[in-house]
Amino acid sequence: MAHHDDSQNPKGSFRKFLEHLSGAGKAIGVLTSGGDAQGMNAAVRAVVRMGIYVGAKVYFIYEGYQGMVDGGSNIVEADWESVSSILQVGGTIIGSARCKDFRSREGRLKAAANLIQLGITNLCVIGGDGSLTGANIFRREWSGLLEELAKDGKIDKEAVQRHGHLNVVGMVGSIDNDFCGTDMTIGTDSALHRIMEVVDAIMTTAQSHQRTFVLEVMGRHCGYLALVSALACGADWVFLPESPPEEGWQEDMCIKLSENRARKKRLNIIIVAEGAIDTQNKPITSEQIKELVVTQLGYDTRVTILGHVQRGGTPSAFDRILASRMGVEAVVALLQATPETPACVVSLSGNQAVRLPLMECVQMTQDVQKAMDEGRFKEAVKLRGSLCPSGLECASRFPLTLTHPHGSLPDSQTNCNVGVVNVGAPAAGMNAAVRAAVRVGISDGHKMFAVYDGFEGFAKGNIKEIGWADVGGWTGQGGSILGTKRTLPGKYLEDIAAQMRAHRINALLIIGGFEAYLGLLELSAAREKHEEFCVPMVMVPATVSNNVPGSDFSIGADTALNTITDTCDRIKQSASGTKRRVFIIETMGGFCGYLANMGALAAGADAAYIFEEPFDIRDLQSNVEHLTEKMKTTIQRGLVLRNESCSENYTTDFIYQLYSEEGRGVFDCRKNVLGHMQQGGAPSPFDRNFGTKISARAMQWISSKLKESLGKGKRFVSDDSICVLGISKRNLVFQPVAELKKETDFEHRIPKEQWWLKLRPLMKILAKYKASFEVSEAGQLEPVQHRGPEEPAAI
Repeated sequence: MAHHDDSQNPKGSFRKFLEHLSGAGKAIGVLTSGGDAQGMNAAVRAVVRMGIYVGAKVYFIYEGYQGMVDGGSNIVEADWESVSSILQVGGTIIGSARCKDFRSREGRLKAAANLIQLGITNLCVIGGDGSLTGANIFRREWSGLLEELAKDGKIDKEAVQRHGHLNVVGMVGSIDNDFCGTDMTIGTDSALHRIMEVVDAIMTTAQSHQRTFVLEVMGRHCGYLALVSALACGADWVFLPESPPEEGWQEDMCIKLSENRARKKRLNIIIVAEGAIDTQNKPITSEQIKELVVTQLGYDTRVTILGHVQRGGTPSAFDRILASRMGVEAVVALLQATPETPACVVSLSGNQAVRLPLMECVQMTQDVQKAMDEGRFKEAVKLRGSLCPSGLECASRFPLTLTHPHGSLPDSQTNCNVGVVNVGAPAAGMNAAVRAAVRVGISDGHKMFAVYDGFEGFAKGNIKEIGWADVGGWTGQGGSILGTKRTLPGKYLEDIAAQMRAHRINALLIIGGFEAYLGLLELSAAREKHEEFCVPMVMVPATVSNNVPGSDFSIGADTALNTITDTCDRIKQSASGTKRRVFIIETMGGFCGYLANMGALAAGADAAYIFEEPFDIRDLQSNVEHLTEKMKTTIQRGLVLRNESCSENYTTDFIYQLYSEEGRGVFDCRKNVLGHMQQGGAPSPFDRNFGTKISARAMQWISSKLKESLGKGKRFVSDDSICVLGISKRNLVFQPVAELKKETDFEHRIPKEQWWLKLRPLMKILAKYKASFEVSEAGQLEPVQHRGPEEPAAI
């Protein structure tokens, strides 16, 4: 909360950056166009607030390009309060429309005249590739349009000089994730939330009646939603536009379904993208699939078409944060643009906001479609990027073979036993990780052993072989089915070594949080004494706190963040109803402020107190004054998040009492401790997916290590045989625990450097505080890169 911390910003403060790039005298128009997507409002809010923050005028352009052509009351100046309370609303409050007029030069002339009248020469367009292409054409024609308007006497020569060029920045809002160049488009994660809610609900009824369900999801040209939801619910079969099934798929699919039934599976789920096609480019419809299943197998089969449900509902925490980051970055890009800068699109690469040349991305997106039309499907998948290649590689192993590898069970058994254990507190998505590990391990020819109740259970010998069918249906289950304990292995080393010897465990996969990391360090240190520990060991981070060194994200944090965001939405509603009320909400996370900080960003909070940014009584005072000012506006409510360990003395009660006393007569206060509800609930699509992918990757690593030692009886003693597998920027990386030691603050159980701290200023700016802000590296346009086969897609 410190508002006087500009001097400490290592890369030069945003204040300095503002001196060169003030928005004074500039006008920005913001519009949403094409199909709507959840999170568009968060982007609009960020553009408006950041624009006002830097001193520019910001205008809403209602109804997309149609409003730009019609002008008049469709282009209205926005103020700070006009974007209040829209963060949690789906769709777009400024409306979106398909516009024929804008396609003609005539229409664009009208649009240019309307913008010039208000001096708008900066456009922020939120939409799909069509909308962005339109904006680029407009930008190219701009000076010609102005000259024509001047010739017709509609504007004067001076206006042509003054508003000589148009800057355009795009953000991609599309639930299909069909835009090349960005890992995730705004709305995709929320659409997956809608799909998973429906799938989870359908699974219970399908189970009751032993039915087969064919679910049709959106995605005319892009199978991202279908692929990811199939991965996340363990579907039996999936149909994608980019990757049509081989000839004779009808028979293969029926064999797969009947095999699954024969193994006592009571339901089948088949997921179809609406644009699914066969190799001849003929559509494969959900009705067709139903007919096939009914005539060939005689199963009771139902079709559910999800339709526009997928576009609706409140945006997920991920989409709100993504859209807020992109909106702020878009304003900065507009302020930095010169007449020579090409139109750019703000996109997400790993957890970095980057700018890419707009037309190159659009071109690549259109190339995918062309490749599909011409039957060059492998190339289409390569160009698509967000699906491939690890996504499809995962898919080929997962929904399809992971629902039983009759054709794919290895001929040779490796005679290796691999143990899987959960350690620490439960986190949603742990079970998805265990399922993926067990099935990939079995596919690779290993015997998999489940260790129950953490290291404590390990020492007591709670270890059982776990089979393919044992982990069926685990992806959607919250908590930890194997059971988990916080106990460290240190005091049980003898017993654990004895159990590893008894069960001949050749490798160990540990899924857990900071305790798992400490446990791995203890096992590593004990290798000299106990040769049983000289086997490959890898840890996959799973904790709501997101505090594991070596990884930007951990399984379970996204689910917890969504829980916090949902609760804050409800609390904000209650606070708005009673007027002049401030809520103080305590989140989990130990000393790690990730949940409080990101929760504040996603819920639109006024402040977040975290341990990583020390605060004192002056900051608390400044927050109270800020809220007092806020109560004079039309937004008469406040929301403050506090991480549970942010300060020993400034406790939740203390802050509550201070606010109550200082705000007396102006606002009243309530406090709310969220507690363990943050660890519960069904895992979010992100966590199911992340758990599945990262755990599969960990098993591949274990298999390759075991292959090295086959028949050599090799002992693993080197540092690189005991690792944490994490996601860093956009790559999955294995880091030896020995090397991570120096990056860890053991006293506070957090990594010494945390990437999300650079988002702190973003939250403050959007809550109307002065703050320093670091723009994306030097604000340069990055080249559009084709992703190599090793790089994971957006998870």
